[in-house]
Amino acid sequence: MPKERFALILSIQLGLVCAIGLQAQVQTLVPAVVPGAKPAKVEQVTVHGTSLEGNLEGDAVDRPVIVYLPPSYATDKKRHYPVVYALHGYSIGAEQWSKEIHVPQTIEGAFAQGAQEMIVVLPDSKTVHNGSMYSSSITTGDFEQFIAKDVVAYVDAHYRTIPNRASRGLVGHSMGGYGAARIGMKHPDVFGSLYIMSPCCLSARKIGPAASELEKAVRNMKTPADSAALPFGTRAQLASAAAWSPNPKNPPLYLDLPVKDGEPQPDILAKWAANAPLAFVDQYIGNLRRYKGISMDVGDKDGLKTDATKLHEVFDLYGLQNSFEVYQGTHTSAVADRFQNHVMPFFSKNLCFKATCSDH
Repeated sequence: MPKERFALILSIQLGLVCAIGLQAQVQTLVPAVVPGAKPAKVEQVTVHGTSLEGNLEGDAVDRPVIVYLPPSYATDKKRHYPVVYALHGYSIGAEQWSKEIHVPQTIEGAFAQGAQEMIVVLPDSKTVHNGSMYSSSITTGDFEQFIAKDVVAYVDAHYRTIPNRASRGLVGHSMGGYGAARIGMKHPDVFGSLYIMSPCCLSARKIGPAASELEKAVRNMKTPADSAALPFGTRAQLASAAAWSPNPKNPPLYLDLPVKDGEPQPDILAKWAANAPLAFVDQYIGNLRRYKGISMDVGDKDGLKTDATKLHEVFDLYGLQNSFEVYQGTHTSAVADRFQNHVMPFFSKNLCFKATCSDH
């Protein structure tokens, strides 16, 4: 097959994946305010990412994190609470994520409707190329460990938490759904319940946009920050390369592209494939069995539905206890409603709210 046609096919394939799976978040339908809902307290803190130190593309090591404390936190001084860590999608950070899931309104609404009170934490994992992929890379920094270790350790040290895996939940949407799946599979020692929302990037991805355009864009870049002027799809490719095919000997971007001189690079594509949860999930079934609850949802008009269904089918194949729902909506249309009326009640049911919790 001529390389031009091959590149075009790959461009179309990944263009569809990126347009659907790593798209910028948009405004969503907002649940009505629940009468009688009591206010949660919002705190904005900075967490030092020891796991991010020395990253080659200059991403911030001190990261903004938003913490939502339940209504009783200020008055019930002896009470300790479970914690839910909620991961944002590609192209946004914690602040925009908070607006899209409409917190604290949806948190307060969930409590008013009967969900048990818990702390909710929104870490920021946006990078110079618009997203960390919640992966481990010398180029971006180890965002997998940043979430599972640095942020959790900070929250446990500064708030009245129940510092036990049975009392920690992990949830994410889109790229954050990928992060929840990836981190959840690898860190059952940290988290005890898992909710995956419209996860992107579950299957091995191809290269795009058009190979020549991607190469040309990189050739003209002098620093990683130059990606700010590039199209959305190109930046998504650079984010993926920084996360999954880092190269400390290849400045100024310190990454390898999955294409060179218009030709696909099988070794780099293999690295990308190795980071696809559908490729590595079989290795972590024992870890997944440790979770008290696993849930996943996706919109019926979301192009990510196919891969999400495949992941659910793998869970079922191994007999894992899990729930899966395909609801009416697009990739982003219902995320606020899902957070209030599904995510929060799920964790209310599955987290341990006792001061002393069993590790199993």
